Formats: sequence, structure tokens, C-alpha cells
Amino acid sequence: MLTASVTVDPAFVVGPVRPRTFGSFVEHLGRCVYTGIYEPGHPSADADGFRGDVIDLLRELGVTTVRYPGGNFVSGYRWEDGVGPVDERPRRPDLAWHSTDPNLVGVDEFITWCRSAGVEPMMAVNLGTRGVQEALDLLEYCNGTGDTHFANLRRANGAQEPYGIRMWCLGNEMDGPWQIGHKTAEEYGRLAVETARAMRMMDPDLILVACGSSGSGMPTFGEWERIVLSESYEQVDMVSAHAYYYEEDGDLGSFLASAIDMDHFIESVAATADAVRASGKHDKRIAISFDEWNVWYQNRAESKVPEGDDWPVAPVLLEDKYNVADAVVVGNLLISLLRHTDRVHSASLAQLVNVIAPIMTEPGGRSWRQTTFHPFSLTARHAAGQVLRVAIDAPTYDTAKFGASPVLDAVATHDPETGDVVVFAVNRSTDEELDLTVDVRGAGELRLAEAITLAHPDPMRQATADDPDSVVPRANDSASVEGETVSVVLPPVSWAMLRLTRG
Repeated sequence: MLTASVTVDPAFVVGPVRPRTFGSFVEHLGRCVYTGIYEPGHPSADADGFRGDVIDLLRELGVTTVRYPGGNFVSGYRWEDGVGPVDERPRRPDLAWHSTDPNLVGVDEFITWCRSAGVEPMMAVNLGTRGVQEALDLLEYCNGTGDTHFANLRRANGAQEPYGIRMWCLGNEMDGPWQIGHKTAEEYGRLAVETARAMRMMDPDLILVACGSSGSGMPTFGEWERIVLSESYEQVDMVSAHAYYYEEDGDLGSFLASAIDMDHFIESVAATADAVRASGKHDKRIAISFDEWNVWYQNRAESKVPEGDDWPVAPVLLEDKYNVADAVVVGNLLISLLRHTDRVHSASLAQLVNVIAPIMTEPGGRSWRQTTFHPFSLTARHAAGQVLRVAIDAPTYDTAKFGASPVLDAVATHDPETGDVVVFAVNRSTDEELDLTVDVRGAGELRLAEAITLAHPDPMRQATADDPDSVVPRANDSASVEGETVSVVLPPVSWAMLRLTRG
């Protein structure tokens, strides 16, 4: 059996656990909106047409913020199409996903849904086919308080009080040649700073996110961030990061070590931002919004968009079916995000429903949790207080993509108010159990409140509507506490949570 240890000390704080780390993403893509969050006539639908079963699962998932309306979709979107009387709204072709958007859900409906679900909206503006003026118009519509045209239009559409949206994305993935209105770093940097400056003239307290690289494998990665931030540093608060390079392609060992890539991504963007800070003699420090991340099997048939004369409404797109190994990687990516909480101030699991999502639905029928639902839900529920810098001593294994990689990865949180310590860990070994000891020195006398493991003898096992419960987290009876040491055996390809409390 493999052996490893983790040392946890409340004195070594990385930063606070940030609620916005547990965000998600709703895009007008496939069935995320239509028959996802919105389906009038569904047995659970509320008076506004939103599925109550999905809202219940969202609350259980622990989502705090939701980014909207895209994604690639936003770079061709006219927000005005989605306000006013529904029966007067135009149907538009969506070039990003070769679909038709009926505009039954728009800004007002999204905010209604956010309030019903208890989540904070994160709005993206179109800097692909549009620009400064349209961003200002949308901001006025959403947040305007005066006797002005778009604020009055919002009131006429039924929302007397402003929405008070604080978080705004300045476009989406503008470094990508696939993006409508794709721009060079210089072009986008100028547009971003002009848009940000104008938006701050209307509301100086916004939290603005500039587009960073849409993947660490982009040929412009690093240089894109440098140029964009050199233009916009003083006007933005965060730079985005997107990562979908994570899929099991026959190399399970490399796949399980995917968080190494996320660590590299975050640390590289932070280093570039700090270099711009130094060269520009800026006082503030730019944070990272990792506002799209997930496992995504991009070469599967379900990721192929319609083509030709086929422009369907809400087609089945990107509906990946996740297994246990996928869930372990998602849990490990959350460990990476928490480990970098000093720089990652918000994040969005992409996406929420049906589209590479933890929640799946049947039109008119059932909803269920995918395997990836569970590590996200448990981490969002139990990570509290401060993220701790832990010391890991673990053997390595050889991977084709990352070389020698640690078998164990882990992070811990500590709540100073209660004294509780929570350890999140993964065993990346494909075939060996891991005997893990956790030294909780300095945390005082603690007892084991809960030890949970997500694993299965078949790491390719999936959850389905017919069998949603055979791959769920279960109590790990091997866990015990003796003095300041916790011991537990982790199965191969597993994610685990150890919750220690004074109570």
C-alpha cells in the first residue's frame, strides 16, 4: 500500500475561503437554458417557468454566483432582444453554436431566476459585434436609478428597483479565433479599457473582469495577458482564465493529474499580472476570475454543433456523461482553486445544467446529479474560514503529460470561529490504495466528525437518471483520530473529505 502524509497548521494561511469560488455558468447553449433552468409546463415549474427541481439541486450544489449569458454566445448577442413582451421578441440565429435563440429568457428573466435561486448574477457584455455604447446601455438598464431612458425601460418591463449587478465580464474569450469579433491583444486591450472606463463613469464600484487567455495552450498565452493588462490595469479588477483541456483520452494517470495544469495556469497569469504591476508602478494587485473550468470531452459526438440549414432551438449539445474519474478530477481542480485563493477571487464551473454540467434534466421529466456534482457540493458546503497552506509528503508516479506527479493532492480549510478543520484530498493512483496520515498540529483537540470518499471499483462508472445513487460519496470507515493525527485509507482514483471539529 502507498503511504503519504499531510501536515496542517492553522498558522499558515493562504487567504480566506471566497464564496465566489463556488460559482457556475448559464449560457444560451444547447439545453442549458431551455429545458434546463427554464421549462414552462414542467411539473415543477414556478409561475415564471423555471424548473423548481433544478433550483433545488442548485441550492444543494452550493452555487453562489452564475455567469450569464455566455460564453461564445455573448459575442453575437443583442441584449435588447431579450427584454419586453415575450411574444414580441425576435428569434435570432446564434452563430456561436449554429442554433436559433427564441429569446424567451433574457436579462429580466435571468435576474428573476437568480433571486429565486439565491445566487449572485455575473453579467457579460458583448465586445465581439458590439462595444462601449451597448455595454453602457445594458448597465443603465440593469443598475440605473435615475429618470433615464433604459432605467425607465426596465421599470416599464416590470422591474421598478435596479438589479444592482456588481460583477461584469468585458467580453468573452476574445483571444480565440472561434470567437465572433475575435481581436488581437492590442485591439481588445484598447476596447476593454475604453469600455471599463465608461462603465465606471456610470458606476465606479463595479467589479470588472478583462478577458485573459481561453487556455494555457493558446499560442498567445502570457503575452496576451501582458498586453491586455498593460492597457487596462487601472480600470479592471480581475483577469479571466478558462480551462477545458481536461479529458481522459486513454491516459488515466495523466488525466488524474490535471490540476497540475491548473496550478501552472494560475501561477503563470499571476506572475504576468505582477510583472505588469511592477513595470507600470501600480499599487493594486490584479486577481483572477477562473470563470470557465471543467472536464470536457470536446471530440465526442455530442460536442459537434449543427451545420448547414439546421438551426435548431436548444439542441442536445455538449451533454457529457461523467464518471467517477471525472468527479475525482473536478474535486482536484477545486483543490487547486482553493489553494490559490490569494489570487483566484472568483470561479465558475461551466456549466450548470445539461451542458458539461453537474445537473442533468429530461424535458418534461426527471433531473439528477452527475458524479461531478458531489465533490463540488461537499466542498462548497464545508470549506469555511481560511484556506491553509499544507505540507504534502507523497510518492510520485510517472505520467506522459506531467512527468513525475504526486499520488496525493490536498488542501485544508480552518474556521477560526469554530476551530473546525476540513481536509480535501485525492488519491491519483490508478490501482493502489493510499494510507494517508494527517497531522493537525496547532489546531487543538479535535474529533472526527465525518470522513467521506467518492470512489468505485470501476472508475468509469457513471450516474444516470435510472441509477443516480450507485456512485455517490460514502462514509469511509477506515478513518480514525489518535491525538493530533488522523489516519485514513483512500481507494485508488478517489476524492475524499475529512471533517474535524471541536464540537
